[in-house]
Amino acid sequence: MIELLLSLVLAVAPAPISEPYQLVVEPQGTLLVADGGSGRIVRVDPRTEAVRVFPLPGSAPDANLNTAVFDRRGVLWFTGQGGFYGRLDPHAGRVEAFPAPRGFGPYGITVGRDGLVYYASLAGSYLGRVDPRTAKATVLQPPTRGQGARRAWADSRGRIWISEWNAGKLGRYDPATRRWREWKLPGASPMPYAIYVDDRDIVWLSDFGANALVRFDPRTQRFRTIRLPSRDAAVRQLLGRPGQLWGAESAVDRIVVVRTR
Repeated sequence: MIELLLSLVLAVAPAPISEPYQLVVEPQGTLLVADGGSGRIVRVDPRTEAVRVFPLPGSAPDANLNTAVFDRRGVLWFTGQGGFYGRLDPHAGRVEAFPAPRGFGPYGITVGRDGLVYYASLAGSYLGRVDPRTAKATVLQPPTRGQGARRAWADSRGRIWISEWNAGKLGRYDPATRRWREWKLPGASPMPYAIYVDDRDIVWLSDFGANALVRFDPRTQRFRTIRLPSRDAAVRQLLGRPGQLWGAESAVDRIVVVRTR
């Protein structure tokens, strides 16, 4: 079904270069596709197959759209590795893009319990905090310089977890105390990429260095490594539901499922 919808996007809303990066689902079931190649967000209604295109403003050339998330008001916030973050109000049809602090790098994005938007900057090596009212971004600096913050995810307590690609660490920022913690992943050369916090606040990461999924329990502060059956699987995205963890193995065109209960 997803492949069919992406084909529909490319057929109905063609572009010279189209590179769909992420797909998110609105509460009513419509789909929003972040198309990094063409610099636009495409909305698809699976019931009617209607397609609507939201191009980024001219002030954000070569934004290189990456990931997106909905805030509490139903506004879609997105990142662009070219040095931008922005928002789309699907109801008003208005797209805005804002230059990111330190330029290139905005990557993973999440919404915290406080309603603020947080994004990880890979090239900038920081966690950005965005106030949805003003759209202003504030730099939150992890303890390790040049750590390469790649993905971000909020837990039920409002803490923000990040994967630190360059440093091989798991990072955590607590907005309540404004304090950071970091933990080195096990193994000789860990390279944490995707991150996901499940319904029990267990943190999961994909480790390109070990070709594995890594489980971290914040209560015991212990890691557990689960080797992937496919060689060099390159899991770039993690999601889940109660009792299950799902990973997208981008290098081998497979989905991996871990039963967590």
